Amino acid sequence: MDEQRERQRGPARWWRLGPPWHDADEADAEPASGRLPWRSTVPLTVLVLVGSNFAAHAQPHREPLDVYARLLLVAACALLLWRQRHPVPVAYGTAGLALVYLGAGYPYGPVFAAVAVACFSAVVAGRRRVAWAALGTLWAGHLLISLWLYRVLPPPGDKGANPGQEVIIATWVLIIASVAELVRLRREQWARERADRAQAARRRADKERLRIARELHDVLAHSISVINVQAGAGLALLDSDPEQARAALTTIKAASKEALGEVRQVLDTLRAPGAAPRAPAPGLGRLPELAEQAAAAGLTVTVEGEAPRLPPGADLAAFRIVQEALTNVVRHSGSRRARVRLEHGGGELRLRVDDDGPASGADAGGSGNGLAGMRERAQALGGTIEAGPRADGGFRVLAVLPLTEPPATKRPATQRPATEPHLAQPPFPDREDR
Repeated sequence: MDEQRERQRGPARWWRLGPPWHDADEADAEPASGRLPWRSTVPLTVLVLVGSNFAAHAQPHREPLDVYARLLLVAACALLLWRQRHPVPVAYGTAGLALVYLGAGYPYGPVFAAVAVACFSAVVAGRRRVAWAALGTLWAGHLLISLWLYRVLPPPGDKGANPGQEVIIATWVLIIASVAELVRLRREQWARERADRAQAARRRADKERLRIARELHDVLAHSISVINVQAGAGLALLDSDPEQARAALTTIKAASKEALGEVRQVLDTLRAPGAAPRAPAPGLGRLPELAEQAAAAGLTVTVEGEAPRLPPGADLAAFRIVQEALTNVVRHSGSRRARVRLEHGGGELRLRVDDDGPASGADAGGSGNGLAGMRERAQALGGTIEAGPRADGGFRVLAVLPLTEPPATKRPATQRPATEPHLAQPPFPDREDR
């Protein structure tokens, strides 16, 4: 299953959805109280200390690095250990330590790297104003030192910076902030794409669960209705007519065997995703068999018209709609006769199931999902379902299905107005499963 998911996702999409390690980092990330980022902070500290030594040799007019200078550098880098937990104080703290370092007359160098990393983390964490404020404070403090306070601050005899140098420093500040903003935007885009993928996966899972629930409902409702009717007949005839009771038990055995086979077929698709089913899906070609099963439950079914060639999905949906309609007749109707009429033309198949009623009024144990399942099947194909009592008595289910598969992007069709003159609304209140 993992290999199948990998094939569906494709290996060449990382550049659009983020680097390949990004999802793993998000999934395995420690909470705010987890490990500190030692692996990135220690090399940065070494870089700052070594780079500052080289910078000190290149700037002999500045104060030489001493213990206090190195403590300031180590303190600024050590604050970065808490940049993920507390980005605000870390950004301000590194900027303040950098200002103290520069105000003490120590050489320019990688001390700005600690401020850049802290502000970068603050922007990525969503603290944009804090990062901009820390960078602005650093630049304004350096401007104050280099243009006015250099006379009273070490090193002795220092000369003030010219405006061009301050423009260069301001440019670097803007570059750091801009790069941080770009990374933040990219991370937000990755997060949205991950959320969209997760939502799409949930929609697919919900759709598949609905399909399986609908399939199981249609299979079990029909077979168990037949079993229920035959069990009642067998109990009633057990003493007076043992042969009829034996026939009822035979029908129960056949119906239960078929139901088990269809349930096993549905469950096999769950155990082996993507594998072809071992038995063909039922279709309108099995209407005579469906009529025989209904006859075993005491319902005489007349089939009029011939079924056209349909795509597999439409053929299964049409069969299940007829099956559910006949199951509702067995459960809820006082009539023991039903008529199934098939008409096709104009790119549509019209399925009509009529019974002469009236409603039995008995509690048949319906779940109330029969009509909903039929409507979902029809709408998934771009068709419609109309169900309700006829003006002359009885009940009618009318399904209109397209003869071709709808495109994948086709939106569900809206409910059509009733076109049959004999169909009235609303449906029987006591036929709840319809």
